[in-house]
Amino acid sequence: MVRRIVFGIALLMSAGFASAQRPAPLQDELADKLVGAWNLDGSVMGRQAHHRLRAQWVLGHEFLRLEEETSADAPASESRYEAIWFLGYDDVDRHYVLHLMDLFGGRFSETLGNGVRDGNVLRFNFEYPDGPFRTTWAWDDASKSWKWHMEQKNKAGEWTTFADFWMTPGKGF
Repeated sequence: MVRRIVFGIALLMSAGFASAQRPAPLQDELADKLVGAWNLDGSVMGRQAHHRLRAQWVLGHEFLRLEEETSADAPASESRYEAIWFLGYDDVDRHYVLHLMDLFGGRFSETLGNGVRDGNVLRFNFEYPDGPFRTTWAWDDASKSWKWHMEQKNKAGEWTTFADFWMTPGKGF
């Protein structure tokens, strides 16, 4: 009798999980343009930076994982960086989400970026503990490349450039 009750409860619980419909895999032709290997050339905090990035769909095509790191052939004087970004879409509230995890640890990883798409532009806002930050990817169809621009708000309340990159097709890691 106890087994039947336990089995019945388990069956009801699993039915509840089964009725919670998993969203359809994310289909976004602009985000699809991020898939692949990219060379990133530009600047971070006013200093030259050379990174590479690899992007692929993961977790049932619900998130685009972007792995970024300093290029192996970057000058030794260049600061080393490593990050993993996860881009997804909240189909209930109808906005993009962007989660960043990088070598700076958990303090800045707890903030989720909220984003919108405007044509060929994906723009994300983060409310970090030390102030607002935004990152923008803009697709240039003519050159088949991306412009990646990052800004932060300074203590005077003005938006200043944090980083600028041109993303061109690359060979990956």
